[in-house]
Amino acid sequence: MNATDRIRSIRREVQKVVLGVDQAVDLALTALIAGGHILLEDVPGVGKTVLAQALARAIQASFRRIQFTSDMLPSDILGVHIWRPDTQTFEFREGPVFAHIVLADEINRASPKTQSALLEVMSEHQVSLDHRVYPLPRPFFLMATQNPIEFQGTFPLPESQMDRFMMCIPVGYPDPQAESYILQTPSPERLLQQVQAVATTQDVLALQAVVEQVHVHSDVLQYIVQLARATRRHPQVLLGISPRAGKHMVAAARARALMEGRPYVTPDDIQALCTPVWSHRLIPRTPPSTSTSEWAQRVLQDVLQQVPVPL
Repeated sequence: MNATDRIRSIRREVQKVVLGVDQAVDLALTALIAGGHILLEDVPGVGKTVLAQALARAIQASFRRIQFTSDMLPSDILGVHIWRPDTQTFEFREGPVFAHIVLADEINRASPKTQSALLEVMSEHQVSLDHRVYPLPRPFFLMATQNPIEFQGTFPLPESQMDRFMMCIPVGYPDPQAESYILQTPSPERLLQQVQAVATTQDVLALQAVVEQVHVHSDVLQYIVQLARATRRHPQVLLGISPRAGKHMVAAARARALMEGRPYVTPDDIQALCTPVWSHRLIPRTPPSTSTSEWAQRVLQDVLQQVPVPL
């Protein structure tokens, strides 16, 4: 089975239980094989947890869910050293972050100190504790969730952490036909039993290696650079796209090309991924009259219209 067929088989299994939101499934898969992390931003009850569980089942990955609260400490996520009197040594007890796929539920309910504990985890795929380094399982995929319309008792994610998420994905409501079907189906737990393991974590690592071989022409790279620079010059933008965001765009575009069976990236890949990869990183100069996400989408549309597309 080639790489594209492998990805499509994983997608089919996830779509057995995550109904009517195919774009969210595709973007989550894109980020997984690109080696990034995602922020799922939407109201409760639209299937964010089921998406994470179905993905873990399809690739035979270990899965842990962390419910973030305001009183949570970094050690509750990363782990802690416990003194063993019998051996007169400290033993490391792994935290729930030690899994292939981790669902950080309502991440914005945790304090800034606890949120910052994930920075090294997301960038380096390791935990540093008491001068020791503990590597995380590979592949490591963090799926965080937050409710964009609930502000009481929450701590907004800082720009440095938002910039480490490859994508921000609004799951959205399913279409009417899918929603009608969902109402007639069994509980999510029973539905998840239908998901078959069609790949392994080693297959995912192999897919990530193939993604790195997808060709990106120099003109497409310059297109990404010009788009990023245009966001920094936009009159409504205080903080534009960073070089890290540009690297995330290249990786995501390579993954999208592979999913479509192409060994090369096109400008269409960049345009299709512009909103999910970049919209959550833009900071407005003044508070927008609409939601920040809608404002960011309009800014990116302006930028896409201004920058010439390479032929």
